[in-house]
Amino acid sequence: RGVDLMSVYVRIYADKVVEQIETNGDISTMYPPTLVWVCVDHLDPLPRQGWLAKEQGGEWLFSPELPITATPETQAVAIAAERFMHEAGGVIVDGLTIETTRDSQTLIAGMGLSAIVDPEYRCNFKSANGFVEIDAPRILAIAKAVRTHVQACFDRERELLLAIDSGNYRPEMLTEGWPDVPPVPEPGL
Repeated sequence: RGVDLMSVYVRIYADKVVEQIETNGDISTMYPPTLVWVCVDHLDPLPRQGWLAKEQGGEWLFSPELPITATPETQAVAIAAERFMHEAGGVIVDGLTIETTRDSQTLIAGMGLSAIVDPEYRCNFKSANGFVEIDAPRILAIAKAVRTHVQACFDRERELLLAIDSGNYRPEMLTEGWPDVPPVPEPGL
């Protein structure tokens, strides 16, 4: 493919297409490696958000999701999956793009505890931008930002579950009101 030609990619999460982009950039350098992006230029029709995705023999297979009768239980499951996706979307602290996957949250919490116990603590931290040496105050700022982001995701999930309980839930609410996902860092920053 030439540099000027655009490719279409879909992001796969929990066996579903959750996002679609068109870019002429190198997708492997544009996003954290924990995200699964698949080029779908060769497919017709293109998979859409919500389609099922399954890897089989090194190839990705896509199919429209079968309509499910919306019950409070199936809506709650969809909301929890959406929260989990946003929870792992990351935050930006002092120009650093910080992963917020469950593994990252655990590592950051441990780093934060070290910073509380020893205010002189410093460490090399690998953000999505690359390695950077950080001190205790910056560690605590990162830990606080990650915790705030994760809590905002759970708070949004709770709001949606309360909307289901009160009969005010609408399907379009599933993708609204979540914390913003940080922009992609430029390579080498």
